[in-house]
Amino acid sequence: MNQVVFGTDGWRGVIADDFTFENVRLVARALACYVQRFEDPARGLVIGHDNRFGGERFARAVAEEAAAAGIPAWLAPGPLPTPVVSFAVHNLAAAGGVMITASHNPWQWSGVKFKATYGGSASPAIVKKIETLLGESPVKGSAEIRSADLSAPYLEHISRIVHLDAIHRSGRRFVADPMYGSGIGYIGKLLHCPEVHGARDPMFPGLNPEPIEPHVEGLRQAVLEGGYDAGFAVDGDADRLGAMDRTGAFIDSHQIFAILLEHRCRRGERGEVAKTFSTSKMIDRIAARYGLPCHETPIGFKYICDLMRERDILVGGEESGGIGVRGHIPERDGILNSLLLAEVMAERNMTLGELVAELHAQYGPQFYDRRDLHLAPGQKERVVKMLTEKPPSRIAGLAVTETQNLDGIKFLFGPAAWVLLRVSGTEPLLRIYSEAASKDQVQAILSELDALVRAS
Repeated sequence: MNQVVFGTDGWRGVIADDFTFENVRLVARALACYVQRFEDPARGLVIGHDNRFGGERFARAVAEEAAAAGIPAWLAPGPLPTPVVSFAVHNLAAAGGVMITASHNPWQWSGVKFKATYGGSASPAIVKKIETLLGESPVKGSAEIRSADLSAPYLEHISRIVHLDAIHRSGRRFVADPMYGSGIGYIGKLLHCPEVHGARDPMFPGLNPEPIEPHVEGLRQAVLEGGYDAGFAVDGDADRLGAMDRTGAFIDSHQIFAILLEHRCRRGERGEVAKTFSTSKMIDRIAARYGLPCHETPIGFKYICDLMRERDILVGGEESGGIGVRGHIPERDGILNSLLLAEVMAERNMTLGELVAELHAQYGPQFYDRRDLHLAPGQKERVVKMLTEKPPSRIAGLAVTETQNLDGIKFLFGPAAWVLLRVSGTEPLLRIYSEAASKDQVQAILSELDALVRAS
């Protein structure tokens, strides 16, 4: 039980180390207790899994614990993307959903995500309740485990949101990279396009299933060799997105967020914007131009989800590639956002590279990168403490104009450039994020902080 700790997005662990059947059943019983005490158990739980090792058996164990507590379970017959499970929760009016996945983590990991009744990430308040129930046993009962096709309703819903006919009429050609994950077949089916890394392999050979550089090199090669207009990569459970321009230039999550927000604003749509602490300042400038309130939250889509439920959020997103849009469930969805990018390209008759260049011309150049540091035990926390107590006055020749600590420690260099250090909530890492007006400046900032951290 001491090995189960909920992080930014559920609980994750190393398979056969702390992610064991014993601990999965422990978490499942806590979830059953939560449903019995705070939801309507008769509404049941939707349970899915991704392509990782043992996913089917771990999902079956969760379903068995739910059924033994008198909570009906809809158990998917095969791997599913997380947004499909989330949509099913909403569509079936279920009491919640459980997804067996470690998202973008390396192959050794698995995890448990809980989706609340609204079809999105469990709020911090719900997570706290579940944590307090770890080690408790639910009231015994008896219910069915039902097999259900959850994909068809999701695909019908997505087809109503996106102008697929306009995309197909545009004549643009795309390629998708599900990164061996549970998003296999979805983008390919909807865009009538080929896929790379489109077969299930729990070892994710040659890459981590996270749609960022350098893991998207296979997609880049496919785009260039096939002469495609764009490529779309989703992570291991298909709720996050990265993209590739026809030139082989990687389009990161900040640029994707900005493209989708700018496009909706150009259409005349209005509302509010939500972004996490590690997301581009360009989002603030787009929101300001169109007079939209812009909310900044701690890191984790659960905070964006809360705002999407409480306020009229037009687009909400995070640095790691998770973006949610109005008109869908309050959930990040790499499949939907791939289609929306294709839709922008079709409607504007522009490439992704041209759309990014247009943003830079209007709002100023913005470049971003991140480094993930594996450090000795205790070193991560020691570094953050040191920089909090004795913050530097200059980094890479830039004067620090402000320090913020909403989530980690962030040093600002005027209105556009910044660097953030934060202990990961999903992996044993210290992450360093930076944004500035040039790629060289970003690398200089990251390199100086990297050296400082390693010397501590």
